[in-house]
Order: sequence, then structure tokens, then C-alpha cells
Amino acid sequence: MLRFRSALPAFLAAAATVLAAPPALARPALWKLADADTTIYLFGTIHVLPSGLKWRDKTIDAAMGKAQSLTLEAVLDQDPAAVATVLSTLGKGQGLPPLVERVPPEKRAMLKALMAKTNLPAPFLDGLKSWAAGVVLTSVALGDIGLKPGADGVEPQVTKLFRAANKPVEGLETAASQLAYFDALPESAQRTFLAAVLEDPKDARAEFDRMVKTWMAGDVKGIEQSFAEEPDFTPELRGLLIRKRDELWAAALAERLKTPGTVFVAVGAGHLVGPDSVQQMLASKGLKVIRVQ
Repeated sequence: MLRFRSALPAFLAAAATVLAAPPALARPALWKLADADTTIYLFGTIHVLPSGLKWRDKTIDAAMGKAQSLTLEAVLDQDPAAVATVLSTLGKGQGLPPLVERVPPEKRAMLKALMAKTNLPAPFLDGLKSWAAGVVLTSVALGDIGLKPGADGVEPQVTKLFRAANKPVEGLETAASQLAYFDALPESAQRTFLAAVLEDPKDARAEFDRMVKTWMAGDVKGIEQSFAEEPDFTPELRGLLIRKRDELWAAALAERLKTPGTVFVAVGAGHLVGPDSVQQMLASKGLKVIRVQ
């Protein structure tokens, strides 16, 4: 399920850990969309990274150096309370059964353990919609595999670089719009997401290590395959959380192409692979994206 979460909004995974035996040479994938006077770099990110991991290289640094601005999925660090505020309002449910009754029996013990670790009252958690409970419990589940909140993810690192250079940082979405995608899911899909958070820590850690290694190597087919093999990533979840957003982002990038200049776009790697990728959406508009690394 960590592969799935890596393609979701950045607030679901702001953590870092130690990765064993990373690739000797990091070459994460990078693409370019360009016309006569505009260049848009597309960089697939991992929202969580091992602390101190060296993922940048000359190609990526050169692209960031040329860019006049940075575009992320959403800019969340300027108002950290925004996500909590939206979550506490949009995520409040009515008439739902207790959380333990919303997951399969074999996962209920794990759910109860995670709920206890949140230090939040059980009635409060039971009062959340299933997707909102899944978001809250994700941070606890990450902690169970040795992850902790930090600034080691790609987005915080590149944001710091662009701000230090006095370059603007913008978002394709907002915290409210990101969470609204979850809220639009039918209850069955919300429960699938909630249950998927309840993963064996050893399996989740091994999955995380494989995911980061694949990303570091720029193995696009490997990233695509890992998402394709994710059993909990149902067609409903893919359609709303990946395809719909990629369509909107492609439209925004096509519009941005009309304005001269260079921009560096950093979004979850899962959005830049497979048949529903941003590149495919741009291709459907007659726009060609070239891989530069």
C-alpha cells in the first residue's frame, strides 16, 4: 500500500528513514515539455525519502537552475494547520458504524492498535468518514515502519532551494481540493483505502525500500508495474485519485505552455507513469513530452 500512498497527495506521507544499500548512482526520471519559448520540466517525486539520501544529479540540478518557478501538487507548508482544519470539517461523518466495523475482521486488531497510538479519543475517530480516518492513521502506520515526520522528501527539499533563490513556489491544487477527492469516493472505496492502511509493518518496510530503489534508478517500468500490482488500488481509486487529477494537471500545463519561461514541476512519481500519466494526457492534446533522464 505504500506504493499507492506514494502517488497520493503529499500530506499523506511526510517522513524519512534509513534505506539499506541504495543505488550507487541516482538517476531519477525527468521529462521535458517545450515549445519555442517555454520549457516545462516534469519530475516524478517520492513524498518520503531516507534521511540524507543523495538523489540529485547534474541533470536535475541544471533543470532546477534554469527554472524561474517551481510547481508542486500543493503548497502546504505555509499553513500547516490548513490540512487539519479541512480534515476536521470535511472529514466529519454522520450515521457511520464504528471504525472497527468498517474493516475486515482480520484487520480489526491492527486497527485498534493504530487507533490507540493516535492518542485521539475513540469516539472522535469513530466519528470520522472512512477516508479521513485512513488519512489520520496513515501517519501512525508510517511510524510503525520507522518513519518519522521530517523535511527529507523531495518537495520540502526543492521548495527550500527555490525559495532560497527567491523563485516563486506554486501548487496545482490546494489542501481542500486534495481532500475533496477523497471525500468524493463512495463509501466502499473509502473503506478499501482505510483497510489498506492496515499493512504488516515488515511487508510495508520492504515495499518502501523497493519503491525508493526503483525511483532512484529511474526505472519507470518498475514504478508502473508496482502500481499495477497494488491490489488495494481499485479502479475507483485510480480513476479519481490518479486519472482525474492527471487530466486536470495536463490541462493546466498545456495552458502554462502559452506563457514564455521555464518551470520545474514536481509531482508524485505515480502520476508520471502508465496509461493514465500526465504525459499520456498531454499526448492526447497533441503535445509531446521528451524524457531527458
